Amino acid sequence: MRWLDADGYWLGRLLFQRALAGVYLVGFLTAARQGRALLGAHGLTPIPRFLARRRFREAPSLFHWHYSDGLFAAVAWTGCVLAAALAAGAGDAVPLGAATALWALLWALYLSIVNVGQTWYSFGWESLLLETGALAVFLGNDTVAPPATTLVLIRWILFRVEFGAGLIKLRGDRCWRELTCLYYHHETQPMPGPFSWWFHRLPRPLHRVEAGANHLVQLGAPVALFLPQPGATVAAGLIVVTQLWLVLSGNFAWLNWLTITLALGAVSSGTRRAYPPTPVWFEASALAYAALVLALSYRPARNLLSSRQLMNASFDVLHLVNTYGAFGSVTRSRHEVELEGSADGHTWLAYGFRGKPGPVARRPRQFAPYHLRLDWMMWFAALNPGYARGWLTPLLRRLLDGDPTTLRLLRRDGNPFPDAPPAHVRATLYRYRFTTREEKRRTGAWWHRERVGAYHQVLHSAQGRGDLRE
Repeated sequence: MRWLDADGYWLGRLLFQRALAGVYLVGFLTAARQGRALLGAHGLTPIPRFLARRRFREAPSLFHWHYSDGLFAAVAWTGCVLAAALAAGAGDAVPLGAATALWALLWALYLSIVNVGQTWYSFGWESLLLETGALAVFLGNDTVAPPATTLVLIRWILFRVEFGAGLIKLRGDRCWRELTCLYYHHETQPMPGPFSWWFHRLPRPLHRVEAGANHLVQLGAPVALFLPQPGATVAAGLIVVTQLWLVLSGNFAWLNWLTITLALGAVSSGTRRAYPPTPVWFEASALAYAALVLALSYRPARNLLSSRQLMNASFDVLHLVNTYGAFGSVTRSRHEVELEGSADGHTWLAYGFRGKPGPVARRPRQFAPYHLRLDWMMWFAALNPGYARGWLTPLLRRLLDGDPTTLRLLRRDGNPFPDAPPAHVRATLYRYRFTTREEKRRTGAWWHRERVGAYHQVLHSAQGRGDLRE
C-alpha cells in the first residue's frame, strides 16, 4: 500500500474520530429522549414483547438478560456521556488499550439499542453508524499510526454508501435517468427543511444540473477515493460538498453528517508524524478484523452488481458490513397523515408534530442530525398503511389517554387538549404541496393542502362513545 502513507493520516483520523463521536452522541441522545415512548414497557412497540419472540443470536443485545425502562435510559445516557468524552478527545488522553475498549463499548451499547429498536431503528443510517463505529475500534489513537488496513476499510464503506446510492438511482425511477427527479424530491422528501421551499422553486434547468451532478459525484468520486493523494482528498472534498448541499435542502437525520465523517477519514494532512512501533496485539487485531470484513463483504459487493439491488440492508446481526442506498424512487405527490382529536365529535383539532408538515403557514424546521423517529414513520405511513401496522392504533390510544410520555414526542404546542384528553381521535389523510411564489406572496403560507379522506377509524374514550354522530 505504498500509495497510502498511514503516517500522513493523523489529521484525517482526528477529524474522523471526533466527528464520529459527535454522531454517536446524537444517536444516543435520540434514544434517551424518545426510547421510552416508542420502545418502553408501555411504549408503542414494547421491547419486552419483542424479546419474547427473539433469541439472542437473532438480535444480540444486553437487554436479553434484563429489560427495564430504567436500564434502557441508563444505556442511552451512558452512551451520551461516553460519546461526549470521545468527542472531546478522551480517546487520545488514555492508553491505546483503553481507547480501543471505549470505542468497543460505545459500539456494543448502540448495537444493543438498534437490535431491539424494531421499525423505529430500521433506517440505513443505523447500520451505517454501527459499521463505521466498529471500524473506529481498530483505528487507534494518537499513540500509534493509523492502521493502513482500517483506512482502506473506511473508504470501502464510503464507496458502498455513495456508489450504492448512485447505482440504485440509475436502476430505479426513470426520472433519475431523465434528470427530472428533483422536480419533485425537495417537496416530497420525508422531512423538508427551512430552505426546501426555495430549493423546490429553483428553475427546472437547475434541477437537471442538480441531478446530473449527483450522478457524477456518487458514481465517480467513490472510485477516485482509491487514487493516490491528493486525488483521494479531492474526491472526499467533492462528497463533503454534495452532502452539505443535502444538509441545506432537507432533514436526513445523521446520514449526511456520517457520510461527511467517512470522507474526513480519506483526507491526508500532507505532513507525516513520527510514531513509535505499533503494538503487535493491536496490529494483529486490526488485520484480523480487516480479514473478517473482507469475508463479509461478498454479499454486499454482489448486491452492488445485482439488477435487484437492495437499498438498505444488513447481512449480519452485528451490522458489520451492510448495503446502502437512498431514493431509488421518488414520489410525485406528497401525502400526510394528520392525527386529530375532538371533545364533542364535531370540532376536530390537529396534533402538531415537530418536523412533519402541519399548519400550512408553519415554515419547515431544521432538526437534522437529530432524528425525529415518529415523524419519519408518519411519512412512510402516508406512502403505505402497511408501514403503520402495529403502532398507529396504539399511538391513537395513547393520545386518547393523554399519555404524557407519548405527548412529549410532539412539539411543545402540539397538544390541542392540554387540560383534558379528547373523547375521540382519528387519522386523516391530506395531500400537500408547496405554494407557488404568487401564493406565498399573497397568503404567506408555505404549503397548500386538501383533504383526501379518512385514514384510520375513529377511536372513542369510554366517556365519549355516546357523543359522536358519524
